[in-house]
Amino acid sequence: MTARLEWSVRVAGSMVRTGDGDAGGDGQGGDRTPVALARAYYRALDGADYDLLASVLAADFVHERPDRTISGRERFVRFMREGRPQTDTSHPVDGMYVPVDGGGEETVDGGTEVVVRGRLLAADGSEIASFVDVFAVADGRLQSLRTYTA
Repeated sequence: MTARLEWSVRVAGSMVRTGDGDAGGDGQGGDRTPVALARAYYRALDGADYDLLASVLAADFVHERPDRTISGRERFVRFMREGRPQTDTSHPVDGMYVPVDGGGEETVDGGTEVVVRGRLLAADGSEIASFVDVFAVADGRLQSLRTYTA
């Protein structure tokens, strides 16, 4: 039996899809928008670029997922480098969503949240899980991440 992933996001206003995870900024330098930071996060994980990963996370970053909570940037980066069960995975992104203001305009530039829908794949391309990641952003860094999986 395959679990079906169902989710909803409640924010002030509505949500707008921003496209796939392969285009746009890199989360480094001047582009520190929520979407660019999220793209950089997945690129860092898939490329084992732990310097990039550390650069997009706030010092007090918290990751909440079904099996554990990891608090602190250094602890999270160390877990991703040394503690995760599989490091030869990829995270194809199927959609990215950001809040919009009351007039339907995207709030990407000043936004504080991005929601990402994607899949975790093994090295052979088989799907390990579907996920929805909800990132909170402040001061040009990822402050927290809550992961929902199926």
